[in-house]
Amino acid sequence: MPGADDVDIEVIVFDVLGTMVDETGGLRAALAEAVSAGEAAVEPLLALWREHVEHEQRRIAAGDRAYADSQVIDREAAERVAERAGLSDAAAVGRLATASQRLKPWGDSGAGLALLAGRFPVLGLSHASRNTLLRLNAYAGLRWHQALSGEEVRAYKPAPEVYRLAIDAARCPAERVLMVAAHAWDLRGAQAVGMRTAHVRRPVGDLPRGEDSFDWQVESLKELADVLATA
Repeated sequence: MPGADDVDIEVIVFDVLGTMVDETGGLRAALAEAVSAGEAAVEPLLALWREHVEHEQRRIAAGDRAYADSQVIDREAAERVAERAGLSDAAAVGRLATASQRLKPWGDSGAGLALLAGRFPVLGLSHASRNTLLRLNAYAGLRWHQALSGEEVRAYKPAPEVYRLAIDAARCPAERVLMVAAHAWDLRGAQAVGMRTAHVRRPVGDLPRGEDSFDWQVESLKELADVLATA
């Protein structure tokens, strides 16, 4: 695994959902509010929501469905949940459909981002639609130099064009752009286009496998900042 002095980083790119904000916890709380139910009843609904989102993103990637942004897919997921739960209140379903705009940041997200932003340009790169990302950044207090949505290239990660969107914005070689995520699959996608990678551990996320070789694996954004301080 390379050390910090092996890599000349110019720009840092962060995944947002799951990495900077607690997507799973936020959706769970929104579902509990919508259906007025406890954890046991909410977990199957959360699984249904995530299954729909992941399935539709795979269909889009395979060319079996035209691109639809995350707001459209979230609305579909909310309607499926409402049907399963017997939720007929249109206002409640509408609020549930926008749950991704109200996700809480992890404890180190704001301070860690500010610390790194004092030394590097920092970009957010997300599945979330531009409208969702705008409102989520405001809600969670995420202060980017620039926030990018896969909506701009009508694709979802790990499609290479999404990562190239960040590389183009950085205006420097891919090997000088660091992708930070809690999802190993996301970092593999970044590696495929030549970006450097850092896995940050979160309570939820996709852990690295034995064959993964990311540049860094850290427990927090503070640790990442400390590691990069010697670069």
